[in-house]
Amino acid sequence: MTVVIPNPYGANPPSINYRITNLKLFSMQRISFTLFFCFMAVISTFSQTLPEWQNTDIVEVNREDPHATRFSFDSFEQAIEGEKNASGNYMTLNGPWKFHYSDNPGARPVDFYQTSFNDSDWDQIDVPSNWEMKGYGIPIYSNTPYEWTLKPNPPEIPTENNPVGSYRRTFNLPEAWNDKQVYIHFGAVKSAFYLWVNGEKVGYSQGSKTPAEFNISSYVAEGENQVAVEVYRWSDGSWLECQDFWRISGIEREVYLEARPEIHIHDFFSKAGLTSDYKTGMLDLDVEVRVLAGKAKGSYTIDANLISSVGEEIWAKELALEKIEKGVLTASFSDLLGDVKLWSAETPDLYTLVLTLKDGEGNELEHLSSRVGFRTSEIKYGKLLVNGKAVTLKGVNRHEHDEYEGHVISEEIMLKDIELMKLYNVNAVRTRHYPNDPRWYELCDQYGLYVVDEANIESHGMGYNPKRTLGNNPLFTLSHLDRTIRMVERDKNHPSVIIWSLGNEAGDGVCFDATYDWIKQRDLSRPVQYERATSGRNTDIFCPMYMRIPDMVKYVERQPDKPLIQCEYVHAMGNSNGNFMDYWDVIEKYDQLQGGFIWDWVDQGIAQKTDDGTKYWAYGGDFEPEDVHNDGSFCLNGMVFPDRTVHPSIYEMKRAYQNVDFEAVPVNQGVVKVINRHDFISLEGFDLKWELTAAGVVVESGVLESPEVGPAGSAYVDLGISSGVEDPSKEYFLNLAMVTREEAPMIPAGHEVAGGQFAMNPAAATSVCTEEFAKKGSGEVSFVETKTVLTVQVPGGEIQFDRATGQMTSYVMNNKELFSAGPTPNFWRAPIENDFGNRLEVRCAMWKTFGEELTLQTLVPAEIEGMVVLVAEYIHPENSSNYKVAYHCNSLGEVLVSVEFTPSADNFPEVPRFGMSMVVSEGFEKLEYFGRGPHENYIDRKHSSHVGLYSSSVDEQYVPYITTGENGNKCDVRWLTLSDGQGNGLMIKGSPTIDFSALHFSQDQLDREVRDGAHTIDLERSEQVFLNVDWKQMGVGGDNSWGARTHSEYLLRAEPMKYSYVISPL
Repeated sequence: MTVVIPNPYGANPPSINYRITNLKLFSMQRISFTLFFCFMAVISTFSQTLPEWQNTDIVEVNREDPHATRFSFDSFEQAIEGEKNASGNYMTLNGPWKFHYSDNPGARPVDFYQTSFNDSDWDQIDVPSNWEMKGYGIPIYSNTPYEWTLKPNPPEIPTENNPVGSYRRTFNLPEAWNDKQVYIHFGAVKSAFYLWVNGEKVGYSQGSKTPAEFNISSYVAEGENQVAVEVYRWSDGSWLECQDFWRISGIEREVYLEARPEIHIHDFFSKAGLTSDYKTGMLDLDVEVRVLAGKAKGSYTIDANLISSVGEEIWAKELALEKIEKGVLTASFSDLLGDVKLWSAETPDLYTLVLTLKDGEGNELEHLSSRVGFRTSEIKYGKLLVNGKAVTLKGVNRHEHDEYEGHVISEEIMLKDIELMKLYNVNAVRTRHYPNDPRWYELCDQYGLYVVDEANIESHGMGYNPKRTLGNNPLFTLSHLDRTIRMVERDKNHPSVIIWSLGNEAGDGVCFDATYDWIKQRDLSRPVQYERATSGRNTDIFCPMYMRIPDMVKYVERQPDKPLIQCEYVHAMGNSNGNFMDYWDVIEKYDQLQGGFIWDWVDQGIAQKTDDGTKYWAYGGDFEPEDVHNDGSFCLNGMVFPDRTVHPSIYEMKRAYQNVDFEAVPVNQGVVKVINRHDFISLEGFDLKWELTAAGVVVESGVLESPEVGPAGSAYVDLGISSGVEDPSKEYFLNLAMVTREEAPMIPAGHEVAGGQFAMNPAAATSVCTEEFAKKGSGEVSFVETKTVLTVQVPGGEIQFDRATGQMTSYVMNNKELFSAGPTPNFWRAPIENDFGNRLEVRCAMWKTFGEELTLQTLVPAEIEGMVVLVAEYIHPENSSNYKVAYHCNSLGEVLVSVEFTPSADNFPEVPRFGMSMVVSEGFEKLEYFGRGPHENYIDRKHSSHVGLYSSSVDEQYVPYITTGENGNKCDVRWLTLSDGQGNGLMIKGSPTIDFSALHFSQDQLDREVRDGAHTIDLERSEQVFLNVDWKQMGVGGDNSWGARTHSEYLLRAEPMKYSYVISPL
């Protein structure tokens, strides 16, 4: 039974000022009148007994109507600059506030808002901030369930365990504001709050990701004033805030005061579109003016001026205001502007619209401004068109996350995100799953990112059953509408917003009928999407989650009337993002497949320190007590780490998202086809760099100005290569890079936007010939045996093998022991997140100790044609599978290792890897190799990793994913060396290629029994090098992380396999 907390307003609460008055917004066609009136009767009863934070019928009290992001400036020049901090009408309330934390509403200081209240013993807290990040209460990470209960029973909200934060501060009202209206602005407060000024109750608001503003003119006085805020961690609004992120609380965005004249511009809607020729600009402008003190005296006008990016006025208009109701004046008009510069993610050309309110005598009362971008966004011919062209959204989902501050995001972090997105070819962002900070949209307008703006609505914890989901529950229609309206009204003037999203994972039904219909009557300039509507009435775009490639193809082959754009795909949890290029091979093949949004952008790790001061990132379960549900490491799904350093998979994303492709036709003649996949720009601002390598060494290179290939066009380019494959024994590769010629915003000159590589003579990569291997060297090679050891003797060293196991135990050359442990069979990898998701650790458990369990049957040494050959044959004691290793040792001390495996049955599960592991002695830190790199790559994630000659340290090979697991692999490696920098060490040569990893952590260290609980920081670095030399390792997968398996073409089947490699001393 829910305990009812007394209503803070007493018996006579202030009237509710809410914009929704038309019952049609409740989709009455779908709700019977009987049900509706029963619903209203129930609501009426609740309203009389419950406080606002428990009452679904109340989402605000005395809150101002929502409006576009705007600010009142003192001058026309200030308005053009658009910096509100420079305006005399602005006062920030960010900074330290007095703060008191209570465990529940019953324990809160009820009279704290009184001006006489003594808060001298209270703490201070920064505003904005999440109080859990400042040491009050606990952060809770949950994916699907509600964080306060696993047995949801809406609209009940906990009262015994529902923390309350009480905030107090003072401010001094400027003398210049005495005759002005004063508003207080809260950018975002989680989840609900009450406001007092100078001891008087002002109002209430819930819905935590859009602004709440209150007119406090009648509450403030000259000189010092006091503001008090009471924030509830959970309210009935929290039923719609069940997003997959940290559930934390507080005043999350900026707080400020704004002064306005008594007659001022409340709102405006500037629709900067195009006529049907997609060239001529068309500006539709609606302006709403509020008259707050008596009647408007005389006439009022709006001067509208459009200013170009270089400060030129290109259009001006005077608009007469008309009265439509008491206290409201409006003006509307449409005009054609001729040829204008178009806004797109590729060409983010902006104008500045300045609105000046004047009285009848020509006095300027105030100035407002907004950046304007002329563009269209529409669904036509079953495709999403921007400016008349079908665009492909190369997107990411982005949570607002800071490793130290939680949901409080600085402009510095926003700019870093945009810089990385531009550098790695992202052109679209979905604001998962709530409207982001308003500054984010301004930056997306400025730098060019398409935005899917999503309402702060998710009720995933209730499921999708129509009888249960809140999306079909009339009790929550008001809340759904309120959140949707506030988003649209706030962000409607941003050209970057090309799609509205109704929410995420919140079921479907009458509530979304209402929100979809409201948007359609308010804004026809953008399509609307909603994933749970599938392809039904409440979405203009089919935007599924994690649809597999075959199903995508089936959808478009039916020639649907809606494009397919995945709102989430390619789950980036840990070492993931395999088969990414396979998605894009299909997307680029079908016109109605128009991209998708990777889940997701940033790992939501929270920075912590160990007792010795070492930083690490915490995740779900690191804060929550045992009786509080958490979803562990499922918050770690990013393309970048919490500090914005990048995951290796981001290079594969960059490759898949690149807007220039290359085809070699034919490659050995030095002619390439350059394909421009941009939608709006040509390639005239780029240079084409090329280089020809032989065995990894550049033998010729050049730079050409890119041909002026238009959008979606192509051209053949003769690179002018003068040399060819002059040494057939070496592998030759042609490397191509399209680079920027000049610096651009966020993009430096010389930045590679697209790359490609072509093998000129692939047949040069050959296997080791046993006969030639035997002829190498001129010294003698022999062996001696004891009961326990077999020793192969070569000039300058010896190699020892254990007679009981058949394994190499020592490799000494030039008095240096190269191995701490020789090669041993390895069929396992430390599970990654996707492996745990599909239960590989259970399904494939037989392979974990399979190599250790092999039993030696025979070890036969022989001297054959200048070599010592040892053949060790094994059998598995439980299933009789056969495993054989042949060691060919020549007089140079080289060892040709040949491995064969024959499983005894055809129904074994897939094999995680087929290879051998060994431990290299300490001191051999310098790594060089010829293979795919320089970043980590796998069989299903290697398109971005060109074959080349690379060098690094062993330390640099480790990828510090926040949880432990397999990492650091390199594919298609011809050879590698590990050395001490003084010429000592060893070489491993593939026959023809191998996969390898070289780390200071063992596979056993990286392994874990369960998905959650392990942290990279827990690993203890060894001085030794743990070297895996594999034929192959299965792919990492990435369709999702909760069941999807690695694609079949990237699996290792349990079938006969063999490979060879050579170990050589340096």
